[in-house]
Amino acid sequence: MRSTFSGKVGYVLAVAGSAVGLGNIWRFPYLAAKYGGGIFLLVYLILMLTFGYALIVSETALGRMTKRSPVGAFQAFGKKLPFKIGGWINAVIPMLIVPYYSVIGGWVVKYLFEYLRGSTAVLAEDTYFTDFITDGFQTEIWFLLFSLAVVFVLFAGVKQGVERVSKVMMPVLVILAIFVAGYSMTRKGAWEGVKYFLIPNLENFSWMTVVAAMGQMFYSLSIAMGILYTYGSYLQKDVDIEKSTTQVEVFDTAIAMLAGLMIIPAVFAFSGGDPDTLKAGPSLMFITIPKVFASMGFGTGAGIMFFLLILLAALTSAISLAESGVSTFEDQFGWSRHKAAAFMGIVIILLGSASALGFGVLDFVSLLGMSILDFFDFMTNSVMMPIAALATCLLIVRVVGLSKIAQEVEQSSGFKRKKMYFFFMKYLAPVCIVIILLSSIANVLGWISM
Repeated sequence: MRSTFSGKVGYVLAVAGSAVGLGNIWRFPYLAAKYGGGIFLLVYLILMLTFGYALIVSETALGRMTKRSPVGAFQAFGKKLPFKIGGWINAVIPMLIVPYYSVIGGWVVKYLFEYLRGSTAVLAEDTYFTDFITDGFQTEIWFLLFSLAVVFVLFAGVKQGVERVSKVMMPVLVILAIFVAGYSMTRKGAWEGVKYFLIPNLENFSWMTVVAAMGQMFYSLSIAMGILYTYGSYLQKDVDIEKSTTQVEVFDTAIAMLAGLMIIPAVFAFSGGDPDTLKAGPSLMFITIPKVFASMGFGTGAGIMFFLLILLAALTSAISLAESGVSTFEDQFGWSRHKAAAFMGIVIILLGSASALGFGVLDFVSLLGMSILDFFDFMTNSVMMPIAALATCLLIVRVVGLSKIAQEVEQSSGFKRKKMYFFFMKYLAPVCIVIILLSSIANVLGWISM
């Protein structure tokens, strides 16, 4: 018998846990800083409420309609090669993301451990992060600790594992985020950062603001990762899909904004108002933020709270990514949950170990000029996810039919945004997806600068 969530609350918190991860906490703030602050936030909100909403509803409805993970959902409408490819692209993406994601999760565990030891000044040193990630033994140990925690939850199942963890972690995460954001905004000089982040300035707008906001929306809302198909397949028929989607949008946006208010004002205060300090990208969380904490009187406590929050966000997202893989193995190969979870654990450890060692022992391996971890990140987020989303759009518009999606949603509720949904899925969504795909590839090839 297929697993199910106990109800709407469990589903919403599980999906929110999936959406709220490392992408929200560190990726959103540095993109917001780089592409215009308040104007980036405004564009992101518009896209999330329209384009993002349409894709969340689509994947969730298809999952509940077919009671299958991505591969089975696509094949429910045809057995030909295009259906198989579309389903497997959606299914493979989370299997490739969760290993390298767990490596970064291991880094977070290491930093939290060091803050608990009181190593605030040491973590703020310029070379600490580089020295750590190039030490193969250390990165592998912390990666394995994080991965084992994820696999343990998978073994426990949907209600006892995924749902229970999400119900506990998500409220704690929100409380911590509010506390850290409040602390950050009260630092001297931080208010300029608050204004930069929240007040739109049209002078900061560019086409890349739209492209970057679209890419972040994909990453942030867990679109085209197979997760929404999987969680939709666990959803009971009486759960209001539209209302649940709206709640996920609100939750995700609130955490993204809190992340911006945690990081941007703190870095403004630390740098004397220089927004370029925020453009450190991935290193922002592990190099710049520790310097901010070291400059504060309550730095050790702030560091503990911040990295505990990051750890909770990383765990909930990693569990969601891995759960999608487990569900696929159960559906496609008829495996028991424990066998599927064990195999997913092996995939995480093998591919994750390669990513963990890619900055040290395996630093001689270069793929398109990138480290192993960066290559997996590029292929999944910039190439495979847009293709997977395009496959979903084509499946719905050309095969399933928009009316059948509407019928699935309306089984348990009204469909207030149906006209907008039809318009976006039929006309705008495919165009937006192609733009993201082409822009990402052009950026890697050096044709445009992002």
